[in-house]
Amino acid sequence: MKFLFSIAIVFCCTTLNAQQSVAKIKITDLEKTIAESKTPLVVNFWATFCIPCIEELPYFLEAAETYKKDSLTLLLVSLDLEDEYPTGIQKFMIKHKIQVPVAWLDETNADYFLPKIDKKWEGAIPATLFINNATKYRSFHGDQLSKKELITIIEKMLKP
Repeated sequence: MKFLFSIAIVFCCTTLNAQQSVAKIKITDLEKTIAESKTPLVVNFWATFCIPCIEELPYFLEAAETYKKDSLTLLLVSLDLEDEYPTGIQKFMIKHKIQVPVAWLDETNADYFLPKIDKKWEGAIPATLFINNATKYRSFHGDQLSKKELITIIEKMLKP
């Protein structure tokens, strides 16, 4: 019995960790993902230490589930410092039950990567990019969004 319990614990932990992986990406990888997205895409830039990011996170997770039927994809891009990758980010994901894709942006030169997302972005987080390549929709918001604001933007993005 003790042996079976040990196997069950190892299986559960392995499964949980596999689901909670954090991709390490460069800005060029993100640019490619954005350009090649065949579905409406929401890219939220955040960090585990950012209180406004954490406050708006439930709205994004709920919207991802609500608009899954519309093929909406949510990508959370962490701007945490390198010492938080991957363990600190994974712990945060587990604590907040995050099941959407999460990536850590492996860039240190904000002057290089910020304008690649939006020329007006000064680096404040949270920040969100809304993309629908099928309709040529692109909208960037460099501040915290309320649930109502998020839904309004998503619904506008999904219009043909």
